[in-house]
Amino acid sequence: MIEVYNELSDKLLVKLDIKEASLENADAFKTEVIELFDKYKRSIAIDMSSVEYIDSSFLGSIVSALKHLISFKQEMMLVGLNKDIANLFALTRLDKVFKIYSDFDELSK
Repeated sequence: MIEVYNELSDKLLVKLDIKEASLENADAFKTEVIELFDKYKRSIAIDMSSVEYIDSSFLGSIVSALKHLISFKQEMMLVGLNKDIANLFALTRLDKVFKIYSDFDELSK
């Protein structure tokens, strides 16, 4: 589900390879993010450009994974949200919790 894209010195760039982020894959997502963090011990930037739909259970898993990283003083950044998902993050005020970037290039500036 999550593919490592690039390992930078201070963060791990990964791509989420699903179209529907829902209850069916929420727990697997959280587990994979935590395993990646435990392996690489750095902040994680997740490219979500292929995600077309996201439900509340998956949002909960994203927040849970973020809490895990924060407990180690690391960050989780979200990259490439489509317009509808970006609006959902704004509506739920999660855009104030996560650092959101349009692409990996913007992230490295």
